[in-house]
Amino acid sequence: MNTPPDQSPFVVSFDWLKSRIGETCLKIVDASWYLPAQKRDGATEFAASRIPGAVFFNQDKIVAPDSDLPHTIAAEADFARAAGELGLSETDTIVVYDGPGMFTAPRVWWLLRTFGAGNTYVLDGGFDAWKAQGLPVETGTPATPSPARFNATLNRQAITGFNQMVSIVESRSSQIADARGPGRFTGVEPEPREGMRSGHMPGARNVPFSVLSEAGKLKPLKDLRLTLEAAGLDLDKPVVTTCGSGVTAAVITLALHSVGHRDNTLYDGSWSEWGGRDDTPVVTGEA
Repeated sequence: MNTPPDQSPFVVSFDWLKSRIGETCLKIVDASWYLPAQKRDGATEFAASRIPGAVFFNQDKIVAPDSDLPHTIAAEADFARAAGELGLSETDTIVVYDGPGMFTAPRVWWLLRTFGAGNTYVLDGGFDAWKAQGLPVETGTPATPSPARFNATLNRQAITGFNQMVSIVESRSSQIADARGPGRFTGVEPEPREGMRSGHMPGARNVPFSVLSEAGKLKPLKDLRLTLEAAGLDLDKPVVTTCGSGVTAAVITLALHSVGHRDNTLYDGSWSEWGGRDDTPVVTGEA
C-alpha cells in the first residue's frame, strides 16, 4: 500500500478501494451508526444501497449482551462468531466505512484491530461522498455473507475499564481526550441519553471528533498533530480516549495512531458509564 507521506497509514482512498472491489481477500464493512437526533438509520440505508460486496456491522448488536451500557465491547468468542458470520477473517484486508466519513467507522476499525485483524483500514471520505461522486453502488437486497472463521485475540491493553478510569482521573497518570462536542463537554448542552449528568471528567481535554477531519476525510498528518496539540495533548505522554458511548472516541484513537502515538487506550464505558453514575466526579466549563 503506497500511502502518501502526509496521509494516515490507516486510511484508504476512493480510488484505492474502487480498483480493488471484488478481490477475494478484500472485505468491505459498512459501520454506519447514528444518534437519534440525526434521523438516519444505518441498517435501513445499507439495505437500500452500499458499496458493492459490503456487509453491515451493527454497532448496537455486536456488543456484550449482559451490559447495561450501549456499546460495551463483546467477549472474544462472541465477537469471533459475529465477525465470522459477516464473512470476515482476521487475515483479510478489511476496509470500513460510514455515511459521512470519520464518524463511526473508526470504532469498528479499532474493534477489528483490537481483536487481531491487523490489516483493517478506514475509507477516507465516507459513503455519502462516494455516492455523490458516482462511484459503484449496489442496490437491492444485500447478499447473505459466506461464513468465515475469525480467530479473535483481544488486546486488553487497548481498553480502559471503569476502575482504571477512576485511577487515571485521581492520579492524572494519563491524559484524557474527550471526543464529544464542546457543548456537552462544558455542560452547556444536555446529554442525548436520559439520566446522564452534563460536563466532563476532571482534567479532561476536549478534542471534538469533528475537528480531526474535513469533508469526511482525516486531516493530513501535520494538521492532525497540530489539532491534537492545540487541544492541550502532549503527544509524548499516555492518552485515554473517551466520548458518549465509546464510538467517536475511536476517531481520536485513529488520529493518535496516525501520527505515531501508540501509548493510548479507549475508555469503553465512556460518558454513558461515567456520567450515568452518581459516585464519579464531574466538572463543567472549559478544560
